[in-house]
Amino acid sequence: METSTDNATKMNTDGTKTIGSELEEYQVPVKLKLSALWIVVMFIYVYVDIFGFYEPGSIESILDGKVWDFDITQAWAFSALVLMTIPSLMIFLSLALKADWNRKLNIGVGVVYILVSLGNAVGETWAYLIAGSIIEAILLGLVVWYAWSWPVAPAQGIPE
Repeated sequence: METSTDNATKMNTDGTKTIGSELEEYQVPVKLKLSALWIVVMFIYVYVDIFGFYEPGSIESILDGKVWDFDITQAWAFSALVLMTIPSLMIFLSLALKADWNRKLNIGVGVVYILVSLGNAVGETWAYLIAGSIIEAILLGLVVWYAWSWPVAPAQGIPE
């Protein structure tokens, strides 16, 4: 048995000292990991979009009714809203859904958004956008990996 005197030294019950300490570890639930990853992905999406306003000609293009090669229309705005609503909802759904649905949805949506993120970088020359897309894809890869490798609870059955 030991008693703690500070973070670096522990006094054992036999009077000897143990130097050093171990930080407490605990298992973070998969649902929380998934939700946190979706939050980080959303922050990266927002920052990449905000940084885009600093590209020369970007504001002028928006004022002229264009985003990239697309006309700014109600259909464009609605589709952009849907595109960003799905990962936003994944923050909540990753916490709220039962494990089996949660796993399937995170794998499916994660894979689709990896393609979206990498697709956004096609033809780009600005390093921030390419880096942002790669970071998003890596984070979404972690979403897929954590969902895919979700631990299986031991079977609860009749003892043999």
